[in-house]
Amino acid sequence: MIRLDDTSRLPSQTRVVVAMSGGVDSSVVAALYAQAGYDVVGVTLQLYDHGEAMHHRPGACCAGQDIYDARTVAEKLGIPHYVLDYESRFRHAVIERFADAYAAGETPIPCVDCNRTVKFRDLLETARDLGADILATGHYVTSRALPDGRRALFRPLDESRDQSYFLYATTAEQIGMLRFPLGETTKPEVRALAEAAGLKVADKPDSQDICFVPNGHYTAIVEKLRPEAAEPGDIVHLDGRVLGRHAGVMRYTIGQRKGLGIAASEPLYVVGIDAGRRRVVVGPRDALGVAAIRIDEVNWLGDETLDEAAASGRAVYVKVRSARAPVPGALARGADGGIDVLLDVAEEGVAPGQACVFYADGGAGARLLGGGVIRRAQKGFTALTREAGMMARSA
Repeated sequence: MIRLDDTSRLPSQTRVVVAMSGGVDSSVVAALYAQAGYDVVGVTLQLYDHGEAMHHRPGACCAGQDIYDARTVAEKLGIPHYVLDYESRFRHAVIERFADAYAAGETPIPCVDCNRTVKFRDLLETARDLGADILATGHYVTSRALPDGRRALFRPLDESRDQSYFLYATTAEQIGMLRFPLGETTKPEVRALAEAAGLKVADKPDSQDICFVPNGHYTAIVEKLRPEAAEPGDIVHLDGRVLGRHAGVMRYTIGQRKGLGIAASEPLYVVGIDAGRRRVVVGPRDALGVAAIRIDEVNWLGDETLDEAAASGRAVYVKVRSARAPVPGALARGADGGIDVLLDVAEEGVAPGQACVFYADGGAGARLLGGGVIRRAQKGFTALTREAGMMARSA
């Protein structure tokens, strides 16, 4: 079921700015609002040099073709359409941060940074300048009102399309103005709606690559911006043996097994990256499991404050990778005042730079409670986090 709005205002009196990427999802969102009689304005963001983007392989997003497709859909729907030049802010907030993370031995998520800054900070401000009551997108996440009138985000009906992981940094204030009409539907249904509306993008493939990465080769961008990330170094076993050489820490992530470029009698995985010493540390699979995670840049969306949640050992369900199912854990305050996340069962491949996202439960439709950026992980619990976890699980 698709819900467009739950305000008391008439559609004709409600201005909706739709972030149109040129794909089928956002095109259908624009069509739904236009067909329902809302005052719709389409906006597409130019995020980088589209001349270069035209050389991307099929499946890359945000290329020049996408701007053309968004404009074509807007013309079909009879709504105004604007292309906004956000190249400089996108470079600063997303691309530079992406390169910094790889140079530091981390594995970034540029889509999170883009949503956190360019889309739901800068674009939301532009939408307000355009007189919008609502900013709508084609993300697969559900937004609905809580009993006290505030709005919250929830995992969508179609868990295979769940994009809530990438939206954890959205603030409560932003959520109040944002709408995600596709959260209660499935991709086949969306394509059918596009076909029924006569939109040429109905069969357009989903974007797969990072939008600003030519041909999927992210290392070329990182090396250009942060050449130190491509400096060679040693591949070292946990036991101290030097097993080989690598061509830059930017080529590795925690949990990686393939492409290590070394020969070994047992399967080896990347278990650590020391960017300062240009070392990639490898070990057996059982060295990947972690029980506690330190996070920062935390965005908390729960009913209580973050301090209250951490002090009480608030039970949460946790995602440390977008494609994984949420697993049970708890929040805690570390001895140094930072926020730790305990896991009931050890998780593998917990990589610094990735997101650790919280949910109220582990099922479909679970409420999104926020998250943070993973900074480090450890196998064992500290005394404080162990006590907090026990409290959470016994509550």
